[in-house]
Amino acid sequence: MDSTQQRSRRGFMLGAAVAGAAAAAVASLASVKRPQAPVAEPEPQPAPPANGGGYRVSEHIQRYYKSARI
Repeated sequence: MDSTQQRSRRGFMLGAAVAGAAAAAVASLASVKRPQAPVAEPEPQPAPPANGGGYRVSEHIQRYYKSARI
């Protein structure tokens, strides 16, 4: 084996080692937990009627009705 081929293999191994180290660093950084933004507390829902019939037209229902109009 001549010296240029041996240097070429060393360069390849060095490049592979650097790429592996970079991949490991990225993977470890991805697992670091970032602080979460505070979550707003949902508004308390009124109790359902005592005699049943707890249907309410909420905001997401109104959006659905609006999108379903022709």
